[in-house]
Amino acid sequence: MENQELKQRELYRSRGYNDDLLPKTEQQRTWRAINYFTLWMGSVHNVPNYVMVGGFFILGLSTLSIMLAIIVSAFFIAFVMVMNGAAGTRYGVPFAMILRASYGIKGALLPGILRGGIAAIMWFGLQCYAGSLAFLILIGKIWPNFLSLGGDFSILGLNLPGLIAFIIFWAVNVMIGFGGGSVLNKFTAILNPCIYIVFGGMAIWAVNLVGITPILEYIPTGVTQNGNSGFLVLVVINAVVAVWAAPAVSASDFTQNAKDFRQQAIGQTLGLVVAYILFAVAGVCIIAGASIHYGVDTWNVLDIVQRWDSLFASFFAVLVILMTTISTNATGNIIPAGYQIAAIAPTKLTYKNGVMIASIISLLICPWKLMENQDSIYLFLDIIGGMLGPVIGVMLAHYYIVMRGNIDLNVLYTKPGDYKFYEHGFNTTAFVVTVIAVIISLGGKFIPLLEPLSRVSWFVGVIVAFGLYALFKGKTPRASIEKKPAGQN
Repeated sequence: MENQELKQRELYRSRGYNDDLLPKTEQQRTWRAINYFTLWMGSVHNVPNYVMVGGFFILGLSTLSIMLAIIVSAFFIAFVMVMNGAAGTRYGVPFAMILRASYGIKGALLPGILRGGIAAIMWFGLQCYAGSLAFLILIGKIWPNFLSLGGDFSILGLNLPGLIAFIIFWAVNVMIGFGGGSVLNKFTAILNPCIYIVFGGMAIWAVNLVGITPILEYIPTGVTQNGNSGFLVLVVINAVVAVWAAPAVSASDFTQNAKDFRQQAIGQTLGLVVAYILFAVAGVCIIAGASIHYGVDTWNVLDIVQRWDSLFASFFAVLVILMTTISTNATGNIIPAGYQIAAIAPTKLTYKNGVMIASIISLLICPWKLMENQDSIYLFLDIIGGMLGPVIGVMLAHYYIVMRGNIDLNVLYTKPGDYKFYEHGFNTTAFVVTVIAVIISLGGKFIPLLEPLSRVSWFVGVIVAFGLYALFKGKTPRASIEKKPAGQN
């Protein structure tokens, strides 16, 4: 088996593929359940997710309904992560290569760039800037005069302390990105217990302040329920799951390291479910408890820790929040971007080249300027997320229904210009299905009649794409799918 794997890698290497994109050998697949258990904790407990919990209260749902919806979301997320990561586990290959099976050698570039290029790079820059604001709080706690350095100096609207904090935090994120999954796993192993201490401790702090009953009865000022409660719970579930649209698409970037399917399935399921149970309880208790205690709706955990009198407690809490931001940025943004950019030109670019290119672009887009118009940002990113749901649907239908869990790697790792399947390297059916699913799931943002569907856009996109692709391609013989177009050798 080992000699066969080495021969296979040498063959693909001779075709111009760099080692970062080659199938992992059995010796390289070392991740067990515990590695996946620790991996996702930091991606759940971050500032944007806690702000999102505050947004759920605006819907007028009860505290228990919100908790339940968040916990149920974890099972959907885990299911998609496990199932869409199965191909990566079986063949030891990253998302950029798995995507070729569904969309074609050339066709994979468009959804790949959408996920690993546009969405990942933009989110990477925004997360770096958001994290740098927390870093400024941390520095200000230790060195108050730092916040006044440079006087009126500013570059593109960013003052000197802000620029220094951003560059330092950006550089730390880039270094974690260079280290890839192995460094990230060590980082999250340290982070994991700190998350339990900080966010679990904050939940206990909030309950001790105001009591559990007021928290369970909390409703923000001036809020009344708008709509059917059952549908609103589904809206909350969709919102939580949609946050994982991008990581779920590229799950194979991490499952390619798994020792076997069972290890990644158990690890990801337990990791996500446990993380979201803690997040559901802690998030609701912290947001509701702090809002009641301070007499104003306070939905940002950074605003809460800034009010604390204890320097040590606020310092430690902000430090852990910074670490969770780094973890989120690595798993959801910079690592997928590195692999995808490398896949654009596999004979010339490596994973580390991809990380560097993505990092530089994230600087050039000046994320602090983009944050000035948050509505436009989130509309843009929401649309991209809505497009990735259908991509997941197509990938799942292709792997499980059409290919029945079997992929010929020689077809994926073809010679440049030698498109062994799909006419001209494009799977037209996949693109047509994706476009139809996107229109149905996101049409409500522009067509009032479809508005209810847009509120559960991720589910609609995945289900429609899966169903249509299975219908159109499910009866197509595999031989015809992998057959070379006429005129090719």
